[in-house]
Amino acid sequence: MSILIKNGRVIDPKSGLDGILDVFIDGDRIEKIGKPLSREGKDVEVIDAAGHIIAPGLIDVHTHLREPGYEWKETIGTGTMAAVRGGFTSIVCMANTNPVNDSKSVTDYIMTKARSEGVCRVFPCGAITKNLKGEELAEIGEMVEAGIRAISDDGKSVKNSGILRKALEYAKLFNLPVISHCEDEDMSKGYVHEGRASLLSGLDAVPGIAEEIIVRRDITIAAYVDSPIHLTHISTAGSVDAIRQAKKDYKKITCDTCPHYFSITDEATLGFDTNTKVNPPLRSRDDVEAITEGLRNNTIDIIATDHAPHEGTSKDVEFDIATFGISGLETAFALSLALVHQGVLTLHELFRKLTINPAKLLGLPYGEIKVGKTADLIVFNPEIEWTVDKNSFFSKGKNTPFHGRDLKGKNLLTIVDGKIVYRDPSFKG
Repeated sequence: MSILIKNGRVIDPKSGLDGILDVFIDGDRIEKIGKPLSREGKDVEVIDAAGHIIAPGLIDVHTHLREPGYEWKETIGTGTMAAVRGGFTSIVCMANTNPVNDSKSVTDYIMTKARSEGVCRVFPCGAITKNLKGEELAEIGEMVEAGIRAISDDGKSVKNSGILRKALEYAKLFNLPVISHCEDEDMSKGYVHEGRASLLSGLDAVPGIAEEIIVRRDITIAAYVDSPIHLTHISTAGSVDAIRQAKKDYKKITCDTCPHYFSITDEATLGFDTNTKVNPPLRSRDDVEAITEGLRNNTIDIIATDHAPHEGTSKDVEFDIATFGISGLETAFALSLALVHQGVLTLHELFRKLTINPAKLLGLPYGEIKVGKTADLIVFNPEIEWTVDKNSFFSKGKNTPFHGRDLKGKNLLTIVDGKIVYRDPSFKG
């Protein structure tokens, strides 16, 4: 089966391509890009993308699919359906499952399930330490052979600096990114950001320095052993400043943030909506502005979702006992497009943070539109306005603080490996 997408604006941030063009897909590859391209053969599906944009499929470096062990929260099947609805064609799933992905057998399980039930590419992230306990390195070499693309103890920091040093040195042998969750455990016993909002709510709070201390520690260790490090879900002005300064002297640092850290502030927690409870916590307006500026000046390289789905009973409780996390795969793209509408980023700059920068971090051959490359594409319209309805989510996790919010920009079609895996009901192309 072949697909001919006609009359769309094609953008490719890697090559700088930007124009009204046709894209012809044969099998799983992009066969031709030009204008106009004619229909070739009877087994060709023609899609009219006039008025819309054709772009590389998005790549998420930080997703929680919950399988194995927490299938009532999410499965590989439901999580990947949420991903393709949101425009993501490749995702990295974190290791904090049950059992933890700290061995070849668990990695094999995830890879097998992804092949049979997933509708987009799934790349497992292995644990840094066994059972995420921070005491002993996991079987990293065996997991690499099984297919992991990164290692992380996400959900907690590696408290033992010596263990982190060993992990960085060992990962370098495999050209494997280490994704660091930056949080000083001893200073992170609260539920919201320490500031004006926490004073008003009376909720136990987490200061910004709980993140910043570990950001600085991990950068220092990585530079000492000359290993790359990726700092995930950066949320504070102090972290952005530390990373910006460190990058001047050490070029092997990358980092990401999430849409909720540049879209809402900790004031959202004043309503005690447990869907605003996330780790790291939502921060102050000054932090949101610093994150936004960090994206603009490229201190922050990547936008990730930190998709953390939960069942309703985990959130429909008091704030202090509710679980942390936001279901993000189906809102992340539209929230990120706001940066373009606000003039913070150009469309090409945004897509670098959603495609080729994640691909570079993970060593993936995706994230671009080029003849001969794998056909992982989306068709979207940045001007379509829609209202977030958690009840329409493909994800099992309906836990979003953006329910009822009007967003601008919508994914309409997702193609993975040359196959249409999602089509928005409103798209008539």
